[in-house]
Amino acid sequence: MKKYGCYFVALMGATALTPQMALAQDITSESDESHATDTGLGDIIVTATRREARLQTVPVAVTAVTGDALASADVSTVRSLTQVVPGFIGSRNMGVFQPVVRGVGSTGISVGDESNIATYVDGVYQPESAANWIDLVEVERVEVLRGPQGTTFGRNATGGLINVITPDPSFDFRGKASLRVGRMRRDAGDYDARLYFTGPMSDKVAADFAALFRKNDGYIDDLVRGGTLGNQRVIDLRSKLLFKPTDNFKVVLTGEYFNQESTTNSPQPLDGNTAGRNWPGVIVPTDAWQASLTEVPLLNLTRWSFALHTRLDLGSVMLETTSGFLNLRWQQTTDGDASNIKLSNFPAVFESESGSQEIKLSSANPGRFQWLVGGYFYQFGGGAPVLQPWSTTNPASPLAGPSLTPKLDGRSFAGFAEGTYEVQPKLFLTLGGRYTTETRWFSQSNNGVLLVDDVSKTFNKFNYKVGVRYEVTDKTNVYATYSTAFKSGVYNMAATGGTPVNPENIKAAEFGIKSDPLDWLRTNLAVYYYDYKDLQLQSKAPTGPGYILQNAANAEIYGGEFETTISPVRDLRLRAAVAYTHARYKDFPNAQGFTPIVSGNGDFAGNVAAPFDASGKVMTRAPEWSGNIGFDWGHDVGNGRVTLAGNLLWSSRVYYDFANRFSQRPYTLSNLSINWQPESEAFKVGLWVTNLTNEKVFQTIRPGTLGTDGFYEQPRKIGMTIETKF
Repeated sequence: MKKYGCYFVALMGATALTPQMALAQDITSESDESHATDTGLGDIIVTATRREARLQTVPVAVTAVTGDALASADVSTVRSLTQVVPGFIGSRNMGVFQPVVRGVGSTGISVGDESNIATYVDGVYQPESAANWIDLVEVERVEVLRGPQGTTFGRNATGGLINVITPDPSFDFRGKASLRVGRMRRDAGDYDARLYFTGPMSDKVAADFAALFRKNDGYIDDLVRGGTLGNQRVIDLRSKLLFKPTDNFKVVLTGEYFNQESTTNSPQPLDGNTAGRNWPGVIVPTDAWQASLTEVPLLNLTRWSFALHTRLDLGSVMLETTSGFLNLRWQQTTDGDASNIKLSNFPAVFESESGSQEIKLSSANPGRFQWLVGGYFYQFGGGAPVLQPWSTTNPASPLAGPSLTPKLDGRSFAGFAEGTYEVQPKLFLTLGGRYTTETRWFSQSNNGVLLVDDVSKTFNKFNYKVGVRYEVTDKTNVYATYSTAFKSGVYNMAATGGTPVNPENIKAAEFGIKSDPLDWLRTNLAVYYYDYKDLQLQSKAPTGPGYILQNAANAEIYGGEFETTISPVRDLRLRAAVAYTHARYKDFPNAQGFTPIVSGNGDFAGNVAAPFDASGKVMTRAPEWSGNIGFDWGHDVGNGRVTLAGNLLWSSRVYYDFANRFSQRPYTLSNLSINWQPESEAFKVGLWVTNLTNEKVFQTIRPGTLGTDGFYEQPRKIGMTIETKF
């Protein structure tokens, strides 16, 4: 995999030099800085269509949240975007982040099985699901696009995407630092320290630095060894270098290091269902935040990433290039039966390395026709030096199973174009298309014996978008779109065969209204219909702790979202959002199902696996109703200002298996904070609480023959924060 790193370092250098050759031309400069206009609620400039535009004029269902608003709602990672984005679920399985948007979301955990909700950071695609544990350290905003984005973004954005935008370095020196200290159950500490500063290095060069150190003490009772599990330590370091030799050209180089070590991968049996019940000495958890495991679970993840972005304003057109490189290694062990009886253990080490290059040319002048064209190249390689889904039927016997060493490589090319034409005043027509060709190579060995020797398959696809937008008034837009998207075929790293699952394909129709009828009122509505074919779905294998990957023939999803923001008085802002999702498997005749085994004393002791017809069943991780409400209120007190903020998330029942047998009941999660800041705004102190009512909510539920287990969200957390600016 080292060859990819060398190749992309050279490619980044060549890319940075290319626009400089055009600097000798006589060109007109135009500032590219994002800005906001005061319309009462304020405008947010987004890049949901790959060009800067006002949120309310973009014909896409997108929720854009500024960095300040994220902090107010206590959203510190992409997982917790659930609290502010309708129709979004930040699910996870073991150490893998698995976002779901409008019922669309991947369930795979291995290298190469990328999420169908794409994640981008500053325009760079983040390929591996395990790499997407992104802490929101000093971000400008986060955009969550709902619905297929198969043309201009393209890669694996079947159901939507998460777009994280961090600020570029500034030529004005400034910075801030914060310390957050909290407590959970069992007096478990929660510590979060952040630092950010930026400033000039010369009149043409500026830099910044962002750092996060987070430490959580254990909050999960270890019923076997005593003490606690669930501890976590995170280090995240990011730096940017801005080079701006002229007003019309800039280069931004970004480097980031991320490391996470934790024992949060501590499953707990659902309703006490574990095959360990069949053996004497078993210890079964009876309440949330308890674990009884053979060994202390391990999760250790390290990510290095680099990006290079160039932007050249040629007057009538804009030339942009984006290069990205990512190196990832994560090691984890998980107890397959979630009990202290040694029936299963699944150690794994995954490695991957990837690089991408995009070149985009777009119109830069106002006019009736706005367009962009571009090309995209992506290359990756990865494998699992250790992949051992081992188990036994008798704890007196040693664990046994395959020792797999899979290897996966891939290469993808794409070309795309999109144009919007004002066919008559206030009526806009958009046409877009993207052609992708992707080849994947797969090898597999077991105990040193080659099983699959470098098989390959190529997937080709043309996706398109047709849309129309009409400006009813200066403050109201309606739009309708029809679009397609696909996710490439995937090889299952845990399989001993060399046949990939088929690509996913989706066709989507959407209608939306975006309106600011009053300066203090914003309302957005979107309704949609999906025809979703060949879903790639993962479930536990019928024997042991391994996984199988299969296609469901097709599914039908329809629903809608409504969002509103109200600021009736200067110091008060209210927001609310609700999402309805009807998601059903239309044709899924060979789904993997699990039925609990009832022991002689009436306890659940594992599951029986058998295929069944899941047609008509509710799709996993797709609650019918969900929503959130929040508020921010500020009031001047003496020589300072007090702000009070609250957020509440609610969801109807969430199913986690194809038979709709295992589920998380309806729940609500609420956060509350109060802060005080002096007139100088030099510092801020505050008190906060998360999961105010101490709700016991599963992040995910995983049925298998050895039992049904899951992971709980963190319990109630109370603490204080101090922040200073300089």
